[in-house]
Amino acid sequence: MPGVENSLKMENKGLRTWIEINKAAAENNYKIFRKLIGKNCLLMAVVKSNAYGHGLVDFSQLMQKMGADWLAVDSIVEASALRKAGIRKNILVLGYTLPEKFNEAAKNNISLTISSPAHLEPIKRLKFSRPLKTHLKIDTGMRRQGFLIGEVPTLTKVFKKTGKNLILEGVYTHFAAAKNPAFPSDTLKQIKIFEDAISIFKSEGFNPLKHASATSGAIIFPQSRYDIVRIGIGLYGLWPSKETEAAFRDKINLKPVLSWKTIVGEIKNAAKGERIGYDFTETFLKPTKVAILPVGYWHGYPRALSSIGRVIIRGKLAKVLGRVSMDMLSVDISDIKNAKIGDEVIIIGKDGKNKITADDIADLAGTSSYEIISRLNPLIKRIIC
Repeated sequence: MPGVENSLKMENKGLRTWIEINKAAAENNYKIFRKLIGKNCLLMAVVKSNAYGHGLVDFSQLMQKMGADWLAVDSIVEASALRKAGIRKNILVLGYTLPEKFNEAAKNNISLTISSPAHLEPIKRLKFSRPLKTHLKIDTGMRRQGFLIGEVPTLTKVFKKTGKNLILEGVYTHFAAAKNPAFPSDTLKQIKIFEDAISIFKSEGFNPLKHASATSGAIIFPQSRYDIVRIGIGLYGLWPSKETEAAFRDKINLKPVLSWKTIVGEIKNAAKGERIGYDFTETFLKPTKVAILPVGYWHGYPRALSSIGRVIIRGKLAKVLGRVSMDMLSVDISDIKNAKIGDEVIIIGKDGKNKITADDIADLAGTSSYEIISRLNPLIKRIIC
């Protein structure tokens, strides 16, 4: 698409590094999950942590236009930023909210997660300009956030006493190990505990929205979709685990949304026997042409990829040389003809036959794709294309 390429070159002018967000890929992924969950289930797009590195406001606006029913964020700060940007969709804060922010949530129609008896105490004392909408999180085994099943009867009494000041809008849980279809037993146990909790709420006259599944749960455990599913990593075109991908990639065609690029900032020649980078961790075994790129671990490129990472320049792979610095990394371009200052460099993405995925980087760094993309510096410009 020449028009798109030309417009990108104009937008990228003056940038040393940038992130491209592929709108068509995002729409593909959204439609996949919308079809998967069916007409009677709501879709909550999880856009917490700067939309997993994809840009909180811009990606949320994409999801709103595509028809997502809910947006999920980590904090009231993220939720308020979306409201200020004109997002009108339902918003749920998944993380802990300070009591002094409860009124802000009520005023802006933001739903809060309540996961501890201690969270309910301030609510009893406060008065809100509008009723505060809450989703109670039930700990069904992960031992992170959440009320235990034995605390649920007490919860129903609290909500009956608070009246219209407090709304029990939703009840939810989170699966600890739903990413491998070969080992379903732990998740099935969590589903059973969650359904026991739901039964208690129903017996006391409550019928809140129910949700349990994130991406892998929605794919592997259809019985756990309930009223809403929370889709995060899948919307961004990445798989929650290798096991899920191996089992479902023939049926589900996810497309990565994010590409990360930079430019060649400097080129120099190094002689055989010379060393490079902090602590001289790598010695040149032959004369080498080196390109210096203006990105480093501050931007989100893991220091763990020192001497083993790869980038793509002119369609060819170039190996990282020596230590990754805070704001720079060096790569070997000895075998890349005509490489020059200003050339585009792909850190995450594809060029011809070569591609580098977030999973590729995560494997080398000994972590997950979730961490790689969510830690991309939020100051890097995101461009929707």
